[in-house]
Amino acid sequence: MSEQPLNPTTAPAPDSGTADEATPADPPATGSVTEAPVGDTPATDVHTAGPGAEAPAAEAPVTDTHAADAPAVDSAMVHASATGSTAADVPADEAAALRAASFERARRMRQEPRFPGGPAADPAGSHHERRIRSFQPRRSRVTTGQQEALERLWPKWGLDIDGKRVLDLDQLFDGLPVVLEIGFGMGEATAQMAADDPGTGILAVDVHTPGQGNLLGLADRAGSTNVRVANGDAVILLREMLAPETLDGLRVYFPDPWPKARHHKRRLIQPEFLDLVAPVLKPGAIVHCATDWEPYAEQMLEVLTAHPRFENTAADGGYAPRPAFRPLTRFEGQGLDKGHVVHDLLFARV
Repeated sequence: MSEQPLNPTTAPAPDSGTADEATPADPPATGSVTEAPVGDTPATDVHTAGPGAEAPAAEAPVTDTHAADAPAVDSAMVHASATGSTAADVPADEAAALRAASFERARRMRQEPRFPGGPAADPAGSHHERRIRSFQPRRSRVTTGQQEALERLWPKWGLDIDGKRVLDLDQLFDGLPVVLEIGFGMGEATAQMAADDPGTGILAVDVHTPGQGNLLGLADRAGSTNVRVANGDAVILLREMLAPETLDGLRVYFPDPWPKARHHKRRLIQPEFLDLVAPVLKPGAIVHCATDWEPYAEQMLEVLTAHPRFENTAADGGYAPRPAFRPLTRFEGQGLDKGHVVHDLLFARV
């Protein structure tokens, strides 16, 4: 296909030795979770920047010095250096013990919040099964403004997806109808939708720490009190933390398309995902997806059409026009200027 996607920064890099399957030079916009194969290191901080990922206001970036971001250091070499010997002089069993202790320290650090009182690094912990997930690890810098917003606003508007409780959405949003948004990038589009429709609560899920801080700051500056930011795996949220028929809608805008054929299993919109979504949606609630990646749009349409709990709102059974409430973002506008096609899909829960 000749059409190229919107966002040139977010598609996964090609695996070594697979140049014939390299990702197109102009990868797609992504605003949702991306998936990692079974057996990969559990994700702690990702979510690619979506089409609404406008550059945040100019602030001096603060490099996150969390131990998980630091390169691994061979403890045996450090020990040898400290004692004036060489690594070869350290007994094998002692070197193994030093490495094990180093890895354990790094593991504990990865599980600690990046900011006191802020989003947890691994909120659900390791008691949940390993499976193909909708995100993969990635670290990014956090600006001073984002850090301030996380430290100040997370206790009030943030929550970790720990799988240990069922959320009371009426209490969380003061009785407002609630839509769930999975993957919000840097949060510009989410903040705008919240400001434009203060009568609807938005439960916005992502694991990208800079985006979480940015969205909290944007909502606060706009005076919007109808946004809550959830940190963690959206599958655990849907499966374990939402009561039946409590959501008024679901939004998945520009999720990672995983363009390689062998990676299609990692795409978020799958029959099994819709099986989790359907029970927590109220009858008539709208599932709204958007993508600029044509093959993924076709898969979305096929999967949603085939599911017995959803019905296409488009009279012709195809794609829908972009609703006025979904903002046209900067990245999306750039793509449209280049001739890219963005498809919206709106299906009602039956």
